[in-house]
Amino acid sequence: MKRTSKFLGGLALVAAASLTLAGCAGGGSPASTDAETGGAGTGESYKIGISQLVQHPALDAAAAGFQQAFTDAGLDVEFDVQNANGEQATAVTIANTFASDADMDLVLAIATPAAQAAAQAITDKPVLFTAVTDPVSAELVASNEEPGGNVTGTNDMNPVADQIKLIQEIVPDVASIGVVYSSGEVNSQIQVDIAKETAAELGIDVKEATITAVNEIPTALQSLGDVDAIYVPTDNMVVSGFETVVQHAEQNKIALFAGDTATVERGAIGTLGLNYEKLGQQTGEMAVKILTEGADPATMPVESQTEFELFVSPSAAEAQGVELPQAVLDRADTVIE
Repeated sequence: MKRTSKFLGGLALVAAASLTLAGCAGGGSPASTDAETGGAGTGESYKIGISQLVQHPALDAAAAGFQQAFTDAGLDVEFDVQNANGEQATAVTIANTFASDADMDLVLAIATPAAQAAAQAITDKPVLFTAVTDPVSAELVASNEEPGGNVTGTNDMNPVADQIKLIQEIVPDVASIGVVYSSGEVNSQIQVDIAKETAAELGIDVKEATITAVNEIPTALQSLGDVDAIYVPTDNMVVSGFETVVQHAEQNKIALFAGDTATVERGAIGTLGLNYEKLGQQTGEMAVKILTEGADPATMPVESQTEFELFVSPSAAEAQGVELPQAVLDRADTVIE
């Protein structure tokens, strides 16, 4: 079991975010030399665009992991990192800019809306995605096994059913769960559907509230009424404003659970989820194969994480009036102090 403080976890996230944003100034970071990357370079240099839907720890970690894969491979890369700040129109503009850049060798899109914008605008160069829950439903690929075009990547489908079961284990008398998510994110709807199906099997009622902007989160939370727990899937809009959800949960003593591990460090009680930095690095390794080995995105299956980590936060549980069962603490991979 790994124990970490919120302070130390925050430093790690800041470091990831700093690496992610390093390419923003001046349209991209200077390309590293072979000497800077350990002398393992191939002699070629590459330019890669990164379109991130919004800044929050999980997506920041995915971007950092992606870039780390190139450092590990010793490649000379200039990253042009752009953030859409949660605006689909901005994501489209970023995608169009990358599409018109003749020097761009490959594009990474982080989160479903950013990936959809990139896939529609860019057809003559490889596009990779990460932090996308269901690339087939998002119409990014023909199938996970054979994408069929210039787009492939990694999905972030979390074990939603097990996450709902974890809520019941920690809050045994849970009768209702409130879910807040963005109506514009197909990835969230997929997770909510799974959550509702699992909850029904467990005899738990699910109350939904959707938003179209971050400033609608407080109203959405109030509309849930009297619920025993709140579950936030890997919804980019809600996660970007997660502190508002935490405040509501603590003030009303409602158990709060997340869909990703990074959000536990921000005030959720716990989750069983994937490591977004590892997911980003996995995506980066796919990109390296495309650029250096001539791998074809059309025949590169969509990849995913197969190992999930249990994160719990006793301090968040206490703030929300919940006592964590010892059995959960004993098997946790990481305990946020």
